[in-house]
Amino acid sequence: MLQLLTFLVEKLSLLSNFKLFESSWSDPEDRDRAAQRAPPPPLRRGDLLEVPRTLFTHYGIYLGDGRVAHLIPDILPVLTNDTKLISSVITNKRLILGCMFKCATVRVDTLEDFAYGSNILINRTDRLMKNPAIPNEDVAKRAEKLIGAVPYSLLWYNCEHFATYCRYGCAASKQTEKFCECLKSLIRDERSVIVTGLLGMISMVCFGMAPSTTLPTILIPFTLWMAG
Repeated sequence: MLQLLTFLVEKLSLLSNFKLFESSWSDPEDRDRAAQRAPPPPLRRGDLLEVPRTLFTHYGIYLGDGRVAHLIPDILPVLTNDTKLISSVITNKRLILGCMFKCATVRVDTLEDFAYGSNILINRTDRLMKNPAIPNEDVAKRAEKLIGAVPYSLLWYNCEHFATYCRYGCAASKQTEKFCECLKSLIRDERSVIVTGLLGMISMVCFGMAPSTTLPTILIPFTLWMAG
């Protein structure tokens, strides 16, 4: 199962080339200006950085001297205390297991490892947040205090929550909000009832009548129908 999940993550990363899940902080005017923009200004300690990663955007806080603090799922700190091994670049398997077991670390990596070959965008969220950015040095110190193992939640505490908390004093994730809006739209779509019902019937035909197939076939479409 883990090998299958890793394979899917690696293949889905190709979709990032099509920019299907661009950061929700951006708008068309930003992208047009970016195409004509001069080289980015020098990074300052406390800057909020973002880079496209697979289907989503990854966030971190620049600490200076080519170092970035960022929150990323990782199972390894749960399994070993070997700091040298933990500090190595996180693989897809470590990341997937970290997501599954809700384990993450706020860690410091080099700018190159954080960017992972992508272009880095700086402080684009400043003009979109309700709270003003706190002084850069305070941002960096707040990020440094949070370094270490932390619980992880894709919806409630991910890398974007960490970065926005450090820079603005309030944890927010536009990507999470966008995902939840898409999920609500899907649930409200009456066609979801038909699709889940058909899938349930197919599973019953393939695997036979059993509580594990019959109950989901009835309950899931019924719940979607009530929600719609």
